[in-house]
Parts: sequence; C-alpha cells; structure tokens
Amino acid sequence: MEDPAGAALQLWRLRIAYDGAAFRGFAIQPEQTTVGGVLAAALARTARTGEPPSITCAGRTDSGVHARGQVVHVDLPPVPFDGPGLARALNRQLAPAVVVLSAQPVADSFDARRSATGRTYRYLVWNAVAPDPLLAPISWHVSDPLDLARMRTASDVLLGTHDFRSFCRRPPGTDPALPIMRRVVSARWMVDSGPEVTDALAGAGAGAGAGAGAGAGTPGRMLRFEISAASFCHTMVRSLVGQLVDVGRGKETAAGMLARLRATSRHAMADPAPARGLCLVSVTYDEG
Repeated sequence: MEDPAGAALQLWRLRIAYDGAAFRGFAIQPEQTTVGGVLAAALARTARTGEPPSITCAGRTDSGVHARGQVVHVDLPPVPFDGPGLARALNRQLAPAVVVLSAQPVADSFDARRSATGRTYRYLVWNAVAPDPLLAPISWHVSDPLDLARMRTASDVLLGTHDFRSFCRRPPGTDPALPIMRRVVSARWMVDSGPEVTDALAGAGAGAGAGAGAGAGTPGRMLRFEISAASFCHTMVRSLVGQLVDVGRGKETAAGMLARLRATSRHAMADPAPARGLCLVSVTYDEG
C-alpha cells in the first residue's frame, strides 16, 4: 500500500477504551463529536497525514455506549514511534475521554471487523432504592426489586444460534422477512463488587448488596450482565437487557422470553435499556 505521496503505508492495530457519554457513537458523522472522529483527527496530527485517515472498528458503538476493549485498524505513513510511543502520542491528545491501550503494526491481512471471531459486551444495572451519582454515568438505575435467579434462567434461552429479529433494529431499507441470525456463546448475570460499588455500600454492614433485590432496608447491588457472540445486531444487547429486567421484575418469564425470541417480532417488547450502562469489553481474534 502507498499513500498519495508514494510512501509505503503501515497497517496499525489499536486497542482503545473510551467514555461514550461525550460522543455521538463511534462512527464519524458530519458536525458531530464521535470517537472515530476525534481519534482520526489525532492520528492525522501525529502522522501528519493532512486529511484524517480512514478507521475501521470492530464494533460501531452507539451514542453514549462505552468501551474497554474496542479494536480498530488504520493505515499510516511512516511515523517516528514504536507501538508504545504511538499510544503515548495519541493519549497526550485524547485522554482521558479516549485512551489508546496498545498499538502495534500488523500484517495487511488484518481487519478489525472482519477478522474478529468474538465480541463481549457488559451491561451494569444499579439495583437500589436510591440512585448513586457516581454510578449513574455507567449504569442503569432500577429501583424495583429484581429476582436475579429468574433473570439467570431467562438468559439461558439465548444460548445457541437464533433469529434475533425480536431484539434488533433492522437497518432501514432491508427486508423485514430476512432472518437476523446470531450465535450467542455466553450470557450470564452476576453481582459486581468493584471499587465503585464497594464505596457506594460503605457503612451498610456485612453482606451489603447480597439480598434478593432493592427492597426497603437493603442498600442495593450492582448487577452485571455479560454476553458474548461472534457478532451482534443493532441495539441487541440493550433490548435483551430491557426484557431480562422485566423478567426480574416479575413481568416476564423465561418461557415468555423464549416465545418472544421465536416470534421474531418487536411488538409489545420492553424498551431497550439506556445506552449508558453498556460497554464493549473485549474483541477476540484467531491470532494463529
């Protein structure tokens, strides 16, 4: 590959993290502040390309969605940096809203999107009577008591290959009769006990957050949903979480979840969970 000036281009693979709250998603959009837009501008300044280079990401996160392990690839002319040096140069311009965790040159055959073999998303639900101002930017506050055992059982019906039309927004102009097949390899709920949660529960006593829900007298708990698949369709994870929370509220059952999955229709579905609770955790590749 060569740039217009005739210099050979090097393909780079970047792993990045970002706080999605300040961005209108990843994809570059005119007159909008996006993750891809600010990253491309920083790359242009660093590599002195003039125009921002084209960037391909593993997953186009929507407005407000976060990432801890997004992967992108980009062609750059020769730069006076090794991988860590390039990451430092970009982070001086972008951090803390966007952080380049690693950078490395790769073979021309690598494609951040098409070479990916799996993606894992995380969704956080702060299940407590009262909201928490420090957890609000990264989680969905649900004040109703939630039955975690029911939510776990309902998540099991998602495993395997299914037509997820009930839980996806179809791109405009596509045939609604066409199936949207995805293979889910893992889907589970757990109680998260990270440092932010520990701080929120400080002083609540031993066993705080271990109860069955957010009823009176319980301090609350952070529920973490993780789901892995080869790929996802638009709003799939948020739609699943919205319906699974209804299961936890007692408004839906595991059998009902399976029936909705098989119905391949978005009719009378729960609203998708808010974007702020969603995070792209990791992307996997067959490195061999």
